[in-house]
Amino acid sequence: MPRMVVTIDGVVIKEVPLTKERTSIGRRPYNDIVIDHLAVSGEHAVILLSAGGSADVEDMGSTNGTFVNGQAIKRHALRSGDTVEVGKYKLRYLADEAAPDYEKTVFLKPGMLPPAAPAPAPIAVPLSASVRVISGPAAGREVALTKVVTTIGKPGVAVASITKRHHGYVLAHVEGGDMPLLNGAGVSGEPVPLKTGDRIALAGTEMEFVLG
Repeated sequence: MPRMVVTIDGVVIKEVPLTKERTSIGRRPYNDIVIDHLAVSGEHAVILLSAGGSADVEDMGSTNGTFVNGQAIKRHALRSGDTVEVGKYKLRYLADEAAPDYEKTVFLKPGMLPPAAPAPAPIAVPLSASVRVISGPAAGREVALTKVVTTIGKPGVAVASITKRHHGYVLAHVEGGDMPLLNGAGVSGEPVPLKTGDRIALAGTEMEFVLG
């Protein structure tokens, strides 16, 4: 099944299967692919699937334009591997290719963690980890990090990701004016390795990273 893999600054945010003839992209919540960023128009672009399985991307008169592989377009036929750029976000088009098992985006409100989900098949990494809330109404709650990427935060305020790599876990800032804090220090550049006992402060919630 064709799909779009959405990233910002190299961090995977979500993966969206293309199951309809028309898949809308924009800031408004009724879009199929919602991108909550001021550089993205309410109705920014659409992905159009033909009966034969080919896909086109069409700009919907957006303020800042739609780009494919760095070139501004009005309508463009997509090939597998093409990158559609919407604001700071990049959407990679994959046609009938197997994609990695990425975590869907989960946004935290202050004092909350994403709901625990049934544990899928683990990634081939000899490590397991979880995040435990240590402040706020959800204090004491613990959620296992079972997927490749878990995205947490509050849109427009602070969004960060915890990514499982072969050598361990890393924390990265995704977007928002408020940087996540790791043991009191801001995380704004390259992903930072996590170790057990590290304290993460994000969107009014303080959490502890637990390895093993």
